[in-house]
Amino acid sequence: MTMILNDTHDPSLTSWVDSANTPDTDFPIQNLPFCVFRPRGSGQAFRGGVAIGDRIVDLAALGDAVDGAARDAAVLGARDSLNDLMAAGPQAWSALRLALSRLLRSGATPRPHLLVAQADAEYAVPARIGDYTDFYTSIHHATAVGRLFRPDNPLLPNYKWVPIGYHGRASTISVSGQTFTRPRGQTRGPTDAEPSFGPCKRLDYELEVGIFVGRGNDAGEPIPAGQAESHVFGLCLLNDWSARDVQAWEYQPLGPFLSKNFATTISPWIVTLEALAPYRAAWQRDAADPQPLPYLDYDSLRASGGLDIELEVLLETATMRREGQTPARLSQSNFRHSYWTVAQLMAHHTVNGCALNAGDLLGSGTQSGPDSAEAGSLLELTVGGKQPLTLPNGEQRVFIEDGDRVVLRGWAAAPGRPRIGFGEASGTVLPAR
Repeated sequence: MTMILNDTHDPSLTSWVDSANTPDTDFPIQNLPFCVFRPRGSGQAFRGGVAIGDRIVDLAALGDAVDGAARDAAVLGARDSLNDLMAAGPQAWSALRLALSRLLRSGATPRPHLLVAQADAEYAVPARIGDYTDFYTSIHHATAVGRLFRPDNPLLPNYKWVPIGYHGRASTISVSGQTFTRPRGQTRGPTDAEPSFGPCKRLDYELEVGIFVGRGNDAGEPIPAGQAESHVFGLCLLNDWSARDVQAWEYQPLGPFLSKNFATTISPWIVTLEALAPYRAAWQRDAADPQPLPYLDYDSLRASGGLDIELEVLLETATMRREGQTPARLSQSNFRHSYWTVAQLMAHHTVNGCALNAGDLLGSGTQSGPDSAEAGSLLELTVGGKQPLTLPNGEQRVFIEDGDRVVLRGWAAAPGRPRIGFGEASGTVLPAR
């Protein structure tokens, strides 16, 4: 389903919030992403908010500033999680977005009392995530990783037919700024006679897009691919941290377990599909590849099924932090390279009768592009740990070391349109306990 553009997308719109009008902001008035926040150190209840420039609109403070369906949606969004707003459906989300756009535009009466500085806020995971599923949608990532282990047959036969996924662990998902200890587990090297137990030695990041479910579906009632996007509240950035050595030992025959469930970092901001409507991309499948089965096909798939979202990974080592150096960019990719679309993931997830609920989270899987510089993980960038990366300050990395902070960033841009950003998702690794 292609979102219909409305006056919230007008590229000429500006805001009375001056910081929303700078060309480098992630949060112009055409974006308006959602979060859950509170003033830092206040002890107040967390509540929903919407970004505008370097400020947050406090949904709990709106009162009669909006009315009708927008007011009803704002009341739901002002709660300590966005689940109820997510469940309200796209008409409610769109009504609130439109009302906020008109409230914040240049020419409207400024209402600074509704705003909180982002620098003075702390954030929570924006929804109660009941279930988390991680997919594997980048054929470039799957091929590069497969080639490391199966040089003659990197892609397994099912990859081009079915969106591959596994169920993750919702309890360890945290918002940007997350710190976590290096995981421990069993590993066995290629020449070891038996496994050993200890801290992971091959810790990696995964550059992903997170997909928050809005309206759910009843058990036994699949969501058709052509209607799936009406069940998507929005997108965020997601880092699915991975212990590659633990993963290599445990993943057969049932897939990832301890190698994936110790930490997942998401950005605090959820960008709606409506905000991303002008940044749609054509979706293509090589003519030599199998075309999607009917339940994974839909009218707008090829014309606008993709999303043109730039994705970036940066690394800040402990030395860089101590010496005040700028984080180093490791790679940059784009979500348009995904082999499967957001709608296809939703349709496939529910085709067997599985019920999704508001606030559930889907991960796209590592988003790598066709070029080696677009790899979304160190496993690819270092060719399985065989080719260390040299950072601008001379340090080298094969995998993530203690004290390293990984930062994901994302944005959509098009000629004549503002930059729609996702903020960042950052996480720092502490030594194993």
